[in-house]
Amino acid sequence: MKIEANVDIFTLKKVFTISRGSRTAAEVVTVKLTKNNIFGFGECVPYKRYDETVDSVIKQINELGPIKNRVELNNLLPPGAARNALDCAFWDLEAKLNNTSVENLLSIKTLPLITSYTLSIDTPEIMGQEAKKNSNFPILKIKLGGGEEDLDRIKSIRLAAPNTKIIVDANEGWTLNEYKKLIPHFVEFDIKMIEQPFPAGNDEDLKNIDRPIPICADESCHDSASLDKCIGKYDVVNIKLDKTGGLTEALKLKIKAKQLGFEIMVGCMIGSSLAMAPAILVAQGVKWVDLDGPLLLSKDREYPLHIDGSKIHPPSTELWG
Repeated sequence: MKIEANVDIFTLKKVFTISRGSRTAAEVVTVKLTKNNIFGFGECVPYKRYDETVDSVIKQINELGPIKNRVELNNLLPPGAARNALDCAFWDLEAKLNNTSVENLLSIKTLPLITSYTLSIDTPEIMGQEAKKNSNFPILKIKLGGGEEDLDRIKSIRLAAPNTKIIVDANEGWTLNEYKKLIPHFVEFDIKMIEQPFPAGNDEDLKNIDRPIPICADESCHDSASLDKCIGKYDVVNIKLDKTGGLTEALKLKIKAKQLGFEIMVGCMIGSSLAMAPAILVAQGVKWVDLDGPLLLSKDREYPLHIDGSKIHPPSTELWG
């Protein structure tokens, strides 16, 4: 088994801003596994918030040494970006070696999905213009980040897209007082869900406040082991393969979350179609799908996912799976 890890950079169509900063490109790590002249591919997006960099992820992969399968992998690496790229590459390789698909290996029927489309933080006026431009999407995900302008942003967006479902993502950017100030207005504006309002590790207040709008755990929920801490605080969990450490653990998290009564969102970092492809399997049958990463790129992989408006189709075999 040969393991190769390389960096790929995908320029974004425009600057993308969240509460933690801005970016103009997606810098990803692409893994290629080779066995018997058959190749398996996976992609991950190292995330600074989780103390990951491209260099640190490549180092993790290069220091692994010989590894035979996904079981060994999940025992050797913790949840995170490095394990994600390798785990997904192992699934791809296994399907190809057996002349089948990951869909068949897992007995999951993949159908097209409706993805939300994300608007990054900007002035209320510009975000309203972007909302109007993209009001053909049935669901808009709005990045917010605290401060007095968040209410003005939502007012502007709702006016510009009166018939669109809106979910918001604070990326840990709110205080308790900001939440209490915003929530009655967000109810009035028919906001459907709020993602990670408070910092992970500082979200105990969610147990003791009204949640008239479902609250989704993102930074507070990485894998199935972290899910128990979300009970009583959150109504939804956002499953991202870069957090779970791959498709294998993502499916475990999905099963456990459903058993505990959580609604499920399947999300992504900003990556290419290769990163979204395995997430499509996890996203079958969930309430919220946020796999719009490729829509933010100027140029995608050679065999990109087919995305028709908001409808994202399962990957071709040339891409993954």
